[in-house]
Amino acid sequence: MRLLHLADLHLGKTVNGFSQTDDQRHILHEALRIAQDESVDAILLAGDLYDRSSPSAEAVSLLDGFLTRAADLGIAVLAIPGNHDSAERVAYAAGPLSRQGIYLAPAFDGSVRRVVLEDEHGPVAFWLLPFLKPASVRCFFPEADIGQDYTAALRTVLASCALDAAQRNVLLCHQFVTVGGAAPDRTDSELSLGGLDNVDASVFDAFDYVALGHVHRPQRVGRDQVRYAGSPLKYSLSEARDRKSAVLVDLGPKREGERCAVRIELAPLEPLRDLRRITGPLAELVSDEVVRSADANDYIHAVLTDATPVIDALARLRAAYPNVMSMEYAAQSRAADTSPAPDRGEAPQESPFELFERFFEERNGFPLTTRQAQRVRHVLEYAEEDA
Repeated sequence: MRLLHLADLHLGKTVNGFSQTDDQRHILHEALRIAQDESVDAILLAGDLYDRSSPSAEAVSLLDGFLTRAADLGIAVLAIPGNHDSAERVAYAAGPLSRQGIYLAPAFDGSVRRVVLEDEHGPVAFWLLPFLKPASVRCFFPEADIGQDYTAALRTVLASCALDAAQRNVLLCHQFVTVGGAAPDRTDSELSLGGLDNVDASVFDAFDYVALGHVHRPQRVGRDQVRYAGSPLKYSLSEARDRKSAVLVDLGPKREGERCAVRIELAPLEPLRDLRRITGPLAELVSDEVVRSADANDYIHAVLTDATPVIDALARLRAAYPNVMSMEYAAQSRAADTSPAPDRGEAPQESPFELFERFFEERNGFPLTTRQAQRVRHVLEYAEEDA
């Protein structure tokens, strides 16, 4: 059986104020082209289908179009919600959709949905595990010793699954997975991941392939068959040099007492617009030679090496590159990197809300609105209750 593993679509996302709708529509077409060209039997979507729990109409339309086209091509789709998704919204109409070969994980109710597909080697059981926190698990397994331990929570849930070791078993999972405490390679947008939310890869030992989502760089975790697909697009500057891909997975036959043979290949995904960094003096960066050396419509982060600030620098850059996302001066950046850290010894303790409020203003240049502040307080209160 041939699978195409994708994750972290984040449909509806904006990056530095730029809507990614057209880019996401293009990359979904790319994924379907690969699936068709490679005679894929099923597409695995390992969470964060949307960028927020209440997705925009445009984002819903993007996913609807993707699922409709996959069904028209006779390609099954199996999908789980990630931490950015609303599990209930993702599961909407799961019953009728399953008759079209679209299988969606339900909101967690103590059990894990199992979907069985067949090929020439027999059945393959797919287990659709939504993003979970220990608190979501404890209420269904009150006798288990879980506490705040993510590994214990997932081990408990997966132990309750009636796996047939003679069959091939594939898990879809959206968690922060580590090996012996060693974290996967993260991007700037994911540096908050890790710590209490670690799940040790040993909990997946019974599965022949584990399709992971949550981390935006494609990589194996421990063994080749436990793998992050990564996001299909570059959603932060730290990904500028990355190559995005989808994972092609071939499941072979399974011998008794062994995992099935699995062959893995990364299929490159070509974006509508790349995200890249350009560095140099302004006059050079806006010269015809440099502008024409690559696609001027790419998303650009410009680092100017001019000794002093240049009047209308951003306007001149945008005249040459319509999609300049950000601009900085190399000299100022170096000064910021080498300046001593402020002495926080006498600083008063800040509440989580105050820390977020300051972080938001520093990053965006304007404060939270009253409505945003109310929402942040509500989320923090919910998190404290959950803890």
